[in-house]
Amino acid sequence: MKLVQAVIKPFKLDDVRDALQKIGVQGLTLTEVKGFGRQKGHTELYRGAEYVVDLLPKTTIEIIVRDEDLDQVVDTIATAANTGKIGDGKIFISEVEDVIRIRTGERGEAAL
Repeated sequence: MKLVQAVIKPFKLDDVRDALQKIGVQGLTLTEVKGFGRQKGHTELYRGAEYVVDLLPKTTIEIIVRDEDLDQVVDTIATAANTGKIGDGKIFISEVEDVIRIRTGERGEAAL
């Protein structure tokens, strides 16, 4: 099993969620975060004063997937989140040793 963490632009969340539902992803965890990458923020003008916004709002989606579903999930996220502009985000993939469903005690893929 793998943990897929995708950091995306907040306005792309609905597109990504809808695309994941179409391929059968049943659940995800969502966190609203702030950060920067190569983009390093930007400057804005407010009432004549210029200021730097160095932590940009992002959304992190976390999904546990079976190994055989990994490529399809990653491709779906990358396609749905892509705007072609700087700051589209990143996808991180990690190994998951075990999953336990608290209510039933099921373990492994049965708990997904």
